[in-house]
This record gives sequence, structure tokens and C-alpha cells, in this order.
Amino acid sequence: MNPSAVFPFDPLRPAIRYSPPLEHAIDELTIAIRAQPGLARPGAERWLAIKLLEGDLHVWVNSQADPAYRPVLDQARRLSDYLALETGEDVEVLIADERYSWINELTRAVVENTAVGPNATERIDRIVTNRWLGLPIFLLVMVFLFRITSEIPAAYVSWLNEVIRGPLAHWVTEIFTWLDLDGSWVESLALRGILPGVGSVLAFVPVLATLYLGLGLLEESGYMARAAFVVDRIMHMLGLHGKSFLPMIVGFGCSVPGIYATRTMDNPRERLLTGLLVPFMSCSARLPVYLLLTAVFFPRQAGLVIFGLYLFGIVTAVFVGLLLNRTLFRGMPQSTSIIELPAYHKPVWKNIFRQSWDRTSGFIRRAGTTILMCSVLVWLLMSIPIRGKSQFAQTALPDSLFAALSQVVTPVFAPLGFGNWQSSGALASGIVAKEVVVSTLAQSYSGGVQGTEIAGQSLVADLEQIGYGLVQAGVDAIHSLLRLVGINLVERAAKTGPDAGLTAAIQKGFDTASGGHAGLAALAFLVFVLLYTPCISTLTAARHELGRKWMALTAGGQFVVAWLVALLVFQLGLLVL
Repeated sequence: MNPSAVFPFDPLRPAIRYSPPLEHAIDELTIAIRAQPGLARPGAERWLAIKLLEGDLHVWVNSQADPAYRPVLDQARRLSDYLALETGEDVEVLIADERYSWINELTRAVVENTAVGPNATERIDRIVTNRWLGLPIFLLVMVFLFRITSEIPAAYVSWLNEVIRGPLAHWVTEIFTWLDLDGSWVESLALRGILPGVGSVLAFVPVLATLYLGLGLLEESGYMARAAFVVDRIMHMLGLHGKSFLPMIVGFGCSVPGIYATRTMDNPRERLLTGLLVPFMSCSARLPVYLLLTAVFFPRQAGLVIFGLYLFGIVTAVFVGLLLNRTLFRGMPQSTSIIELPAYHKPVWKNIFRQSWDRTSGFIRRAGTTILMCSVLVWLLMSIPIRGKSQFAQTALPDSLFAALSQVVTPVFAPLGFGNWQSSGALASGIVAKEVVVSTLAQSYSGGVQGTEIAGQSLVADLEQIGYGLVQAGVDAIHSLLRLVGINLVERAAKTGPDAGLTAAIQKGFDTASGGHAGLAALAFLVFVLLYTPCISTLTAARHELGRKWMALTAGGQFVVAWLVALLVFQLGLLVL
């Protein structure tokens, strides 16, 4: 069929004719533009009128620089407000909707559609983007993802912990003995600083790799765009739109690229507000802290507790966004966004594995640089005695400079249930990087790792122990996967989590600090870690993208929010218990 028979082309007549109210506004503004010579090239007056009515940011910014545009801009603003009031839609959405309607009519007239019924993507989207089912499905997907993340790799975490505290510590001890450095400060640095600090963090690499694989699969399949669509209504409560949720999803991996991802947003207000909310998303660096404490205090509900923390971060961001939208951002212009959903497609596993490896290797590099330096610094502070008559690198931890410095800020956390120097010092070191919280807790509570458990064991026996543990971890991981789908082949539970000595020390520390409510104090601690001041890298990104003032608001504001919420968790918990 000839399209000109349906839509005859006339060079003097626009191809698209909008609805009467919109056409009337366009014609009125076009006449006003023509009345101001030099505002637009001949023939471009209608185009400029449409751009001004739909609030095109680039056109508005360039027009505001010229005083001659002021009357036209004022009239465009009045007409846009009138159309929004008359139709109940933003003009940008109204124009886009009528353009798509015109395109659909033209396509229907000239294209012969041989397909029968909706395609696979449309059938799936009827369910996953349903008004009532979309959000519950999204939450179920996240629950399943975090259960996989916390349960399946847990056996490998335990295996790595045993290797670090067993054969590896034994080898380090033997090397220093061979070098005649046993009992020296160098050996103390290795066994009380580097191994417990870096090793306790590296043990969680299997968990992070699993999380990155899961997120990569959701992104590659096309579901993440649906997640943004599903939460679009919630984001509108904050004066944002579903597109703003995409940087927040990136923030689940790391807040730094999440903040930089706001560059794709045209509206300065939404870019700024989204950048302030991204750090409330629980980044992967916090995950090792969750895994450590849930393994100690909530081993049977670890997956649900971790999912609850991720969900609580989103809920907190919503409440903070509502507060900011009604205070600091009141009256600032908003914009709308149209999300185009890609078709579902078969994931390219090569891309998923490459992306997961890039993220995991970045975490390992941080363990070899930032976490290593922090572990050495913490060991140094723990090795300097300020009480008693101990020598350097031989002092008891409560008598060390680290304990004394941490004790200064302990009263701040006492009402939250974890007011002891170990927790205070770990939270302070977490400003550098959130993974450092785990390494500092391991150094503070265990005092280091020793190879005495397997003293005298041969190298062959060590390697056999490592190999057997790896095979057993693989078997336990398969059993965990089967249990997720309701198949329980074995009654015994796999050995997971930190070693018994560290577990007992952490339990005793939280129990003493909380007055016998260790589990409740641990939950308050987890909430505080979720919400408090982001790491230095995130603050640096916030300064680059948002400015110094907003970076300071992020640093101080999140600490206050975290302290108040953790206080409510612990104190209200005491009333209930």
C-alpha cells in the first residue's frame, strides 16, 4: 500500500498533526516566535515551539542566555502549564504519546503483519510487569538471588578460612622459623596483621563472584529494565522516575559507578537527588560484613536477613528521598522519562563471565592494596603498648594504642548495643573501605592466626587437606543448591562461616557490650553498616559529580540516619524482648 494514499505528503503542511489543544498551543507559540525576528530560521518556528513546549533542556538553556527569548519562554511556560492542567499529562509525555500513536497508525497502514498473537516477550511482560504482580515478582527474584549468594558459596568460604588459618599459617610459621625470625615483629605482622586482615576478606570472594554472576544474568537477559519499570511508580513518589533506579541498581555492585551513572540523566535536580540516594543501596563491599555476622548470630536465616538488609536500604532511600523532595528540592523543576524495554534474549555467558571477572578481580585488587594497607596500619596500632610493661608487637590487645583510640568513640555507639572498642575501631576503619570492617573485626577479636593446630604436619598432608576440603566444599555447594529447590539428600549441614574461636569471641564481645542481647546488638550493627557514611572512594565520586556541599551532606547525613535507625532497632527491640 502506498503510504501517501493514507498520509499525503505536503511540504507546506507538517507530517504530524497533534490533538486540537496541543495544536492550538503550538500555533499560538509559533506566531509569537515569528513576531520576534531572528529567533528561528524561516520554517523552523514550529520545531522551536514544540521543543519549548515539551521542555527540551538543551533548547531551554540556550534560549535563556538571550534576553530576546524571554517573552516567548514565558508564554511557552504558561501554555505548558495550561496543557498539563487541561489534559492531566506532562506536555513531554503528551507529545511523545501522540508521536508514537502517529507512528503506530502509519505502521499499521503500510506494514502487513503476519505474526499471530503476542510474541514471547509480550507474554512474559504481561506477568512480570503487571501492575499488581510486578513488584512481588521482583522481590521474589531478589530473595532467590540472595539465598543463592549466601548459601551455595558458603562451603567455599569455610574452606578458604580453614586454608588460611591452617596450612597457610603453618607455612608462614615454618618460613619464619627457617629464617630464624620466629617470635619477631615481622612474624607478628604476618600472623596478626596480614593473614587475618586480608585473608578474612578474601575468603568471601566466592560469595561476591556468585552475586556478580546473578546480577549479570539478570542484566543480560533484559530483566533489569523491567525492574526499573516496576519501581517507576515508587520513584515518582520521590519526584524521580524509573530511569533513576538504574544507577541505584549499579550501586548494588559499587556506589562509585552508581554515582557516575547519574551522568546519563538530563535533569540536574534528578541527577543530584539520585546521586544522594545511591549510597543507601547496599554495595557488594558490605556483603562480607553481613555474611560474617549472620554466620555468627543468624546462621539459619542468613539469606533472609541479608535480603532484608538490601530491601531496607531501598526503603530507607525512599523515605530519605521523600524528605529531600519536600525540603531541599521543593520547587525544583522535574522531568519525565520514557523507558524502552528491550526484548528478552538468551544470555551470552561469555559476556556475563567477563563482567563478573572484572568486578571480582577489582575486589581482589582492593584486597591487595587498600585492605592490605589498612590491615598493616591496624596491626601497627595494635602492636604499640600504652599500658602495662609489654614490648612492641607483644602487647595484649586491650592495652594497645588501637584499643585506646577506639575507646574514645565507644560512648557514641553504647546506646546502639555495640559500644566496645572492637566494634568502634572496625566501624572507624570502614570509612576507608567497607570490607575493612571484616578484617579489623578479625584482627580485634582473634588477635591473629596461628599455625599451631597442625604443627609438624608435612607439606603433603597440608596439600591433601586442602584438596579434600575443596572437594568437600563442592559437594556441600551442590547439596545447598538442591536444598534451595526442595531436595535434601543429606541431613547433616555443611560446615560454614568463620572458625569456632572467632565466632565465640564475637558472640562474647557483642553479648558483653549489649548487656546480654548479642543478637539484637548484631542486628543493629548490621543496620548501621548498611546506612552509615560511605567509603572514601564514594565520597570522592560524590565530590566530583555533586560538589563539596552535597558530599558533606552525604557523609554527615548518612551517619546521623544510621545512628538513629540503629538506635531504634536496638532500643525498640529491648522493649519487645
